[in-house]
Amino acid sequence: MLDRIRAIATKLSPRLIEIRRHLHSQPELSGQEYQTAAYVAGVLSSLGYKPQELVGKTGVVADLPGQNPDQGALAIRTDMDALPIRELSDLPFASQKRGVMHACGHDVHTTVGLGTAMIMAELDLPLPGPLRFIFQPAEETAQGARWMVADGVMAGVAAILGVHVYPSIPGGNIGIRYGALTAAADDLEIMIVGESGHGARPHEAIDAIWIAAQVITTLQQAISRTHNPLHPVVLTIGQIQGGRAPNVIADQVKLTGTVRSLHPDTHAELPAWIERIVAGVCQPYGAKYEINYRPGVPSVQNDPNLTQLTALCAEEILGQDQVQIILEPSLGAEDFSVYLDHAPGSMFRLGVGFVDQPNPPLHHPKFQVNEAAILPGIMTLAYAACRYWHEA
Repeated sequence: MLDRIRAIATKLSPRLIEIRRHLHSQPELSGQEYQTAAYVAGVLSSLGYKPQELVGKTGVVADLPGQNPDQGALAIRTDMDALPIRELSDLPFASQKRGVMHACGHDVHTTVGLGTAMIMAELDLPLPGPLRFIFQPAEETAQGARWMVADGVMAGVAAILGVHVYPSIPGGNIGIRYGALTAAADDLEIMIVGESGHGARPHEAIDAIWIAAQVITTLQQAISRTHNPLHPVVLTIGQIQGGRAPNVIADQVKLTGTVRSLHPDTHAELPAWIERIVAGVCQPYGAKYEINYRPGVPSVQNDPNLTQLTALCAEEILGQDQVQIILEPSLGAEDFSVYLDHAPGSMFRLGVGFVDQPNPPLHHPKFQVNEAAILPGIMTLAYAACRYWHEA
């Protein structure tokens, strides 16, 4: 089995590089992946799959039937959208769409999904249950997974696997993380309402800017003194809007930002905690406030059994020296977590770093990937799909 997977992957390598470079040159923003979806559906159709298009708005789904259609399916999810970033590379296949770039490696993810589908189609194994390929839109806006779930892609799915590139891991290596992989990420909006007045007579007004500054400072200080330091919370205020003129006391200030956490218990407490802090600052000075706390995506919590399956498959395919255990989670977010409300799952990191040149981070205009990562990614997923029903 391993030899067949390696042989097929090696044969497919030129085609996979071609696919990845095409996708990279033609990026599309979240919810606008029409050409990408059509391309993905075309490749799947050429392999004998019957892809469903316009799932979750611009997503694509294709099933490889199993011997028992009532057996729970294994799903493999990859995402397709790009970012509103102008690419600053000199690659011959750089983005042809000004201001749009695959700066998070979703072109590689899509290629890995297609490559896995190619291997499984050529292996032509009698799988006990169905294998479902999910090509998701709009991961960058944390909307696509919910769109896909709403359109029923998790119906009948018993487990799901995912992959995300990582530039700090060398190309061709796999990163495995047990437990929390990414953080829950929520949106926060705080409106401070005071009373305007003349800049020379602040005692006759309620200065919303000054109070907003106290709110920001107190929130940051209180995190370290009211939360368990082993359950990290990161609160970032990224925008401040307020004030009408230099000599007028501001009557309103709007603060917007994000709140990130790893532990479900801490995550559940955050809205009430933030309101207590804001109220405690505003009330002594007579200010009013409004808080809009919008839950985003939860933390990706990798299932231990599926994570172990992925690790064992990667070690057999690549060797133990190319598989590393990730010791710390990321405070970045991933809407792969939305699928985990419906079935256990696991996501691994696919190393795309270079050893002989700098590795710009994700979402950087000079971000590049080491294409040596593609084959290890598809071989790991294909082998995990072959072994899943025997290990479950």
